Amino acid sequence: MIRISSQQIFSGGINRLQDINSNLIDTQQQLSTGKKVNKPSDDPVAAARILKLDQELQRSETYGRNANLADNRLKQEESTLASAVDIIQRVRELTVQAGNGSLSANDRQSISAELKERLGQLANIANTRDASGEYIFSGFQGSTPAFAQNDDGKWVYQGDEGQRVLEIDDGVTVPISDHGKGIFVDVAKGVFAKGSTSVDGYISNLEFVAPKDMTDAFSPRVPDDFDIAVTANGAGDLEISASYTRGGTTYPLAVEPVGALVGDEFQVAGVKLTINDAQDGDTFTLGVNDKQSVFGTIENLIAGLDGISKTTPKSSAEYDALIAETLVNLDNAQESIILKQTELGGRLNAVESTTAFLEDSELYTKEIRSQLQDVDYAEAISNLSFQSFVLQAAQQSFAQVSQLSLFDRL
Repeated sequence: MIRISSQQIFSGGINRLQDINSNLIDTQQQLSTGKKVNKPSDDPVAAARILKLDQELQRSETYGRNANLADNRLKQEESTLASAVDIIQRVRELTVQAGNGSLSANDRQSISAELKERLGQLANIANTRDASGEYIFSGFQGSTPAFAQNDDGKWVYQGDEGQRVLEIDDGVTVPISDHGKGIFVDVAKGVFAKGSTSVDGYISNLEFVAPKDMTDAFSPRVPDDFDIAVTANGAGDLEISASYTRGGTTYPLAVEPVGALVGDEFQVAGVKLTINDAQDGDTFTLGVNDKQSVFGTIENLIAGLDGISKTTPKSSAEYDALIAETLVNLDNAQESIILKQTELGGRLNAVESTTAFLEDSELYTKEIRSQLQDVDYAEAISNLSFQSFVLQAAQQSFAQVSQLSLFDRL
């Protein structure tokens, strides 16, 4: 025989009311927060999955911010380089104009004045800053202007050769900057008169006409320069010869036509030129594998416009050579920047595709988390109504039962 005391009945009723009320509070909390799982004890398995999904969303959001930053930086650099190409193109137009033989000294001075303005504009573009105030072409030296004028008034590079990269997904990094040295300074220079031992002799009609001939002549590697010598032959004529030095050894170069003399047009290693007014023993050095900044190219042109008088055949040839060399160097500078723009386009495509992947991944993750976490309001409201009814009925029943006593049966 089992004995049930009044205290047991009372305690059981209280516990039941507390359970029903707890369920009701949980349902109310779900409705107020919109979440089925508000604490791990609600559903330990779902809570663990939701935690992992939240971590995945945080990862995607972080990479998304990085991708957005990379996109902005690359687009800014692309736009900046486009402006630089426009300025260089204008400088090229002015150079072609300066090559007009009918220009007066005043005309050349006017061109020089505009070139000085364009040079300053190009320097401002090379010193472009990003939204955080850092110079985008200074490498890792973001607080230092990429270019500044030295004591001689020449624009020189002040940054380093660092390249910043940003991770935009697991194992996926993209460069978000390029140093100005590689873009504006290390520009291939055309063939140029590098030096001479001659007093009155000079080079005219210098032109690089056959790149393959130069490669073949200097195989396996093109040197920085080669020499052209003037020597009196047995007949007393001043004959042309050419050579280059590698590893302490001097190697001859073929001159075409054979037996070319001072005043004749000839070709050597793919370079066409004429030596004028030279004497026996004179030597001329041609640079063929050098680099020059686009700033240096424009500065040299300005100096030539301001300083070369064109009053003698030698000064006129020097001026013409300057114009031709400038045009080649400007074309090389434009090509260098355009190649960098192409590279930037590839990076932007990579950022765009990664961003799309991150957005799709984030959307999918949110859908899964929603299924696990978000409350079904219709179901929750129905449960709340039912639980409220059950609680009310239980309270009424408990109130009646708690008033009963065995003494009532005596």
